[in-house]
Amino acid sequence: MAHVLYFSRDYSTHDHRFLSALARSQHRVSYLRLEQRGHPLEDRPLPPEVEQVSWAGGRSPAKLRHAPRLWADLRRVIRRLQPDLIQAGPLQTAALLAALTGFRPLISTSWGYDLLQDAQRNPFWEWATRYTLRRSAMMVGDCDTIRQLAIRYGMPDERIVTFPWGVDLAHFSPGTKGEDGNSPAFTLLSTRGWEPVYGVDVLAQGFCQAARRVPELRLVMLGNGSLAERLRQLFAREGVSERVFFPGQVGQTNLPGYYRSADLYVSASHSDGTSISLLEAMACGCPALVSDIPGNREWVTPGANGWLFPDSDAEVLAECILHAWEARARLPEMGAAARRLAEQRADWTRNFPHLLRAYDLALSRAR
Repeated sequence: MAHVLYFSRDYSTHDHRFLSALARSQHRVSYLRLEQRGHPLEDRPLPPEVEQVSWAGGRSPAKLRHAPRLWADLRRVIRRLQPDLIQAGPLQTAALLAALTGFRPLISTSWGYDLLQDAQRNPFWEWATRYTLRRSAMMVGDCDTIRQLAIRYGMPDERIVTFPWGVDLAHFSPGTKGEDGNSPAFTLLSTRGWEPVYGVDVLAQGFCQAARRVPELRLVMLGNGSLAERLRQLFAREGVSERVFFPGQVGQTNLPGYYRSADLYVSASHSDGTSISLLEAMACGCPALVSDIPGNREWVTPGANGWLFPDSDAEVLAECILHAWEARARLPEMGAAARRLAEQRADWTRNFPHLLRAYDLALSRAR
């Protein structure tokens, strides 16, 4: 049994998934939170077996000017807890702070955006990426795209463990469409945040173009974000506001019902590793229409379990929505294929042991 210090930027659904699985393992687990941003990212409490560590961070957004104080207090926490290993991510924040303390062994966790976007932000962020990886015994990531980027930034291939974070296949599972299952409406579902990186403006433009030609189209947009006003203005200007629904933030308990009630899951994200939202949709038997980026290509086979459209191309997205509408008789078959793929590759209970393998490798390297 090892004492694991799990150090993450915030408390997200991904963190809850990792911590819950670790709590059921043979390891003792302490949890350190770097910052607390605006609205809660996860509404489920920490597993009772996990000790949340009180320290200088975790109460507000972390700023660069806070780094010296956080670094000093992290060293104090490490001296007090004496962990056997630290798992930390993203690379340029939590993992960087852990690397700067000199602690070994460190397992860095890439959250996708840290390599897909942040590493290319400026020379400092590139340096932080290379520094952290150079001082990591192992790195874990969720797809081959992330693996290749880590190698490009200096991480040896043999020290990378890749596995999809996956989903709870019992919770995210196919079900009945709902009370309006016989309605002629054709429902598109978006679960991504209303931020530029997720391409929700492209999605909105594509929907508006398709909705002009097919009155039966409906769009459900979960969440919220900085583009809220722009999106609402666009829908009003195009005269489709009554066909777009905004349920707000939806917790994990109710989320599967939205996937089951949708005919098609749509994401226009410009950047993703393995998208958990995509895996949730597939696990619920919902075909997907997603941007043609490397992370999505690892999961979506056009015509089999969904479709791809060129990134940022709202006109082609609209055509693909219309194509899905015309092919709606095939969607149950495609949804079944999506579920089968989720069962084969996205089962969290089967994928999680890869993390424990990374622990064993890191501890053996330290010894």
